[in-house]
Amino acid sequence: MSTFSTVIAFMILFGALVFFHEFGHFLFAKRAGILCREFAIGFGPKLFAWKKNETMYTVRLLPVGGYVRMAGEDPEMIELRPGLVVGLLLDQEGTVKKIILNQKEKYPEARIVEVEYADMERELVIRGYEQDEETIQQFKVDEQACYVENGVETQIAPWNRQFHSKPLLARTLAIFAGPLFNFLLAAVIFIFLGLVQGNPSNEPILGEMTEDGSAIEAGLEEGDIVYAIDGAEVTSWFDIVEIIQENPEKTLTFQIERDGQFLEIPVVPQNIDGEGKIGVYQSMDKSPLNAFLSGVVQTVFWTKQIFIILGDLITGGFTIDALAGPVGIYASTEVVAQTGIYSLMRWGALLSINLGIMNLLPIPALDGGRLVFLGIEAVRGKPIDKNKEGFVHFIGFALLFLLMLVVTWNDIQRFFLN
Repeated sequence: MSTFSTVIAFMILFGALVFFHEFGHFLFAKRAGILCREFAIGFGPKLFAWKKNETMYTVRLLPVGGYVRMAGEDPEMIELRPGLVVGLLLDQEGTVKKIILNQKEKYPEARIVEVEYADMERELVIRGYEQDEETIQQFKVDEQACYVENGVETQIAPWNRQFHSKPLLARTLAIFAGPLFNFLLAAVIFIFLGLVQGNPSNEPILGEMTEDGSAIEAGLEEGDIVYAIDGAEVTSWFDIVEIIQENPEKTLTFQIERDGQFLEIPVVPQNIDGEGKIGVYQSMDKSPLNAFLSGVVQTVFWTKQIFIILGDLITGGFTIDALAGPVGIYASTEVVAQTGIYSLMRWGALLSINLGIMNLLPIPALDGGRLVFLGIEAVRGKPIDKNKEGFVHFIGFALLFLLMLVVTWNDIQRFFLN
């Protein structure tokens, strides 16, 4: 695979994982009535941006994550202080729809007001003096009103649209939904692969055959149902494997059913490393029920495996040098992509599980760290001071960034400098 193709595969793969993670946050936040200002894929400068309804959707330069910017999580950037002169655009009922902060000459229909008092969160009012007027006037502000600065509109965030105004359960679900969607994405991928490729079946049915195997040479065919070998009843694929392995270079009579007919076919297993082989793969079950069950089982299995690795990391059985960052994931994606689209999808499912688990770790700045603070709030009956929580998350983010630099440097040395 060319470097360009690898880059495209990596961007699509990683972008899909980040998209579904952030979509989980976004969907549950919107359901809770939280104003989502931005849905971003990547960090750094904007490459593309478009706005729909209340949300700005952006694709940014560095494809190493993403975020949903919910109102109230960060301090509001715009504050109407007393003495500020603004332009107010009103609807027919006299309700403020737009608040012009500068370039007011572009809006001749705006009413120019010097702010005396403003509450943009709870009361939603602006009081002030119009030009050449000595009487204070009060203006009601629409819940979806926008600030306009340098031609850019920013919707106000009333208290009932802010993250911290919502019930604890709604906030918890909005945070937990990101990792949850990563697990769901992995399960969906595994289920799709089960429908397309199938999952190994334990039924005594012959699957695909190798061209140089003794099975195809003897006349066995894919789909043959084996009910006995040398008179010994066969009820599962493992029964077939066990009998063949124990009888290398010995003639075995397969009693089979094919298209409603019962046949007996002699087969001589080849001797490969002391075990009998006839060159037949296990049959694959593509039924929807089996695909669904297998998808769930595989998701649970790999989740457990990753937790085991994390346990080894904590106990010292697994070193930081074995961790992989974006560079390592890119290098591994290049190898996996060469084996085909289905292998790449399976790799994506494993990465999605990994992303979900990593985000659930109780580390500040990650979803798990935020869930810890919500848990503390549930116990205390009141939230921790936002400034203190913000400081903890800032320290956590700095440490994570440092860890990312170390892991990335290790990846560069491992894959490109050795």
